[in-house]
Amino acid sequence: MQNSVHDNGAAIQQPKKAAASGWIGSTLEYYDFFIFATAASLIFPKLFFPSWNPAIAIIGSLAAYGVGYVARPIGAIVLGHIGDTFGRRSVLVLCMLFMGLSTVGVGLLPTYNQVGILAPILMVSLRLVQGFAVAGEISGSSSLSLEHAPFGERGFFASFTTQGVQAGQILAAAVFLPLEAFMSKESFLEWGWRVPFWLSALIIAMAWYIRREVGEAPAFANEARRGKTPKAPVVEAVRTSWPDLLRVICMAAMNVIPAVTTIFGAAYAVQPAYGIGFSPSLYLWISLLGNATAVLVIPFVGRLSDKVGRRPPVIVGSIVCGLLSFAYLYAISIKSMPLVVFLAIMMWGVAYQGFNAVFPSFFPELFPTRIRVSAMAISQNVGTAAAALLPALFAMVAPPGTRGIPIIVGGIALAVSSVAALAAYTARETYRVALEDLGDKHAVPAASEREPMPEAVRL
Repeated sequence: MQNSVHDNGAAIQQPKKAAASGWIGSTLEYYDFFIFATAASLIFPKLFFPSWNPAIAIIGSLAAYGVGYVARPIGAIVLGHIGDTFGRRSVLVLCMLFMGLSTVGVGLLPTYNQVGILAPILMVSLRLVQGFAVAGEISGSSSLSLEHAPFGERGFFASFTTQGVQAGQILAAAVFLPLEAFMSKESFLEWGWRVPFWLSALIIAMAWYIRREVGEAPAFANEARRGKTPKAPVVEAVRTSWPDLLRVICMAAMNVIPAVTTIFGAAYAVQPAYGIGFSPSLYLWISLLGNATAVLVIPFVGRLSDKVGRRPPVIVGSIVCGLLSFAYLYAISIKSMPLVVFLAIMMWGVAYQGFNAVFPSFFPELFPTRIRVSAMAISQNVGTAAAALLPALFAMVAPPGTRGIPIIVGGIALAVSSVAALAAYTARETYRVALEDLGDKHAVPAASEREPMPEAVRL
């Protein structure tokens, strides 16, 4: 009897441990991903490329940052396959080790003056590993949290995955900025910039400790016991779930909102050619305040999606974000800094979370257990990669000197967010469907959120 009570207590703790695992893993992955972005802008052109051509150094450094996105589709296929055939926990451990070790490796790299062309080659190679690793983190951790969560609370528990993403971005800024501010320029360039990369080792240790305490997802374990794990989950996902793959790709294009806020918006506000003249430090504060607001909002929206459904927050958040993009860009055009900050926080920190807090539960719920990680990894990364190209499109259609930039770029952002809203509207509602029926297009929603948890969850 005592063993039974102990086992039940341990099972009750598993959803919390799975959510904590998703949070710390996402924090690690995106802390690592964004400290590289910061260093690519501030440090790498000076240390890893020839000093005699600053233009080539800047282009090369930013290209090194960009190759992380090139590796993501490959990572989605490989890591999704591992997650659906060997288990969610297995793929998350791999993601953590790949990302953590490659990030620590960047902090140990020799400079161009020490080893010549080998320095940027090594840096690009490690960045490819980072991009490969991050492709499997969100889909793996979302699936693990979802499949451990109690019935009626999947949205809340899965939302901690994206809360970790925002926390990782805050942590990256919080570690880098004091070092740059309080160290001498010489010391910072010599060794200070390496400290944020070395600190990744501490986060690896924390993530390893938490993730070793999380059991394998019950839904996957049941599939494995019955011998139903697929041999080629990617192929099966494309063959059987292509409409939902397309829906997720369209919804993932909502990453246009961060692109409008902090990439094109920053260029429009800061670059001299546009004539606005805001300080670059403004966008550091917008990033920090936007992410801090998101950290607070995300669990509330996740909980809301367990009450009203996944589709309403995504649809409303998408449309509101699209409309706010006009106002935000207009505020830049009239040089109203307080209004810019307020609208950026409302658009990115609040309205965008209607999508961002819900997709970690909504996306994996659209697919059956046997192909869940692969299907989400591929579709989400394709949609995210497409959104990553939009700032370049904005710059092409609205170069400096163009009249009506807020209307042009805001119109594109609204069109993209409307497509995301339409994709969510055409998707089936999943929040009240039992775990074993997720992915079944003909599943009947449960009569009540309060009905007993399915057997797969109680195991």
